[in-house]
Amino acid sequence: MSEVIRQRRAALGMSQGDLARAAGVDTRQIRRYEAGEQQPLLSVAVTIADALGISVSELAGRTPNRVTVTGEWWASWQTTRDGVEKIATQPVHMRQEGDLVHIAATQRGLSAEEGGYLWTGELRLWDNQVLTGWYAASDGAVRSKGTMFLAMHPHGIYMTGRWVGLGYDDEVMTGWASMGKTRDDSERAITELISTRGGTT
Repeated sequence: MSEVIRQRRAALGMSQGDLARAAGVDTRQIRRYEAGEQQPLLSVAVTIADALGISVSELAGRTPNRVTVTGEWWASWQTTRDGVEKIATQPVHMRQEGDLVHIAATQRGLSAEEGGYLWTGELRLWDNQVLTGWYAASDGAVRSKGTMFLAMHPHGIYMTGRWVGLGYDDEVMTGWASMGKTRDDSERAITELISTRGGTT
């Protein structure tokens, strides 16, 4: 348990004080738990697990067979502006907490003049194979927001699916989407989707 607390806290960028405040315990107790000098009571373990975004079983060292998507990815989106189809490919950062994945675009995939924007969202990982969730523009006055459905490739190197949302042209629309560990993986996946399955609607 001490190793799980220390590693998970570090992965989330939390200090011992941050974790102590989130769990409602003294910082000295967190030090004792991480040093293996003491084990938390069950009620305290529950609050620590919640603060770390993991289950009590994981806190106790039982590692689930869960896909981990934390890290840098590339996202590709099929969209239109003024009736012209475009593909936006942009780097995104994903941070996973249990089955919840926070996602944020770190650069625009198209220029602002072409309709590119920054966005954030949340996804939920289901059965290590499907991610569902929402996204919303975080860039100025851009109104785009919607939902995402992505299916993970069995080897976890890319995912493909669709988005549905309010597009640049102020219409509810949908298009293909992909995410890959590299830009090439993402662009290859969306190119194949479009060539075999068609355009935006």
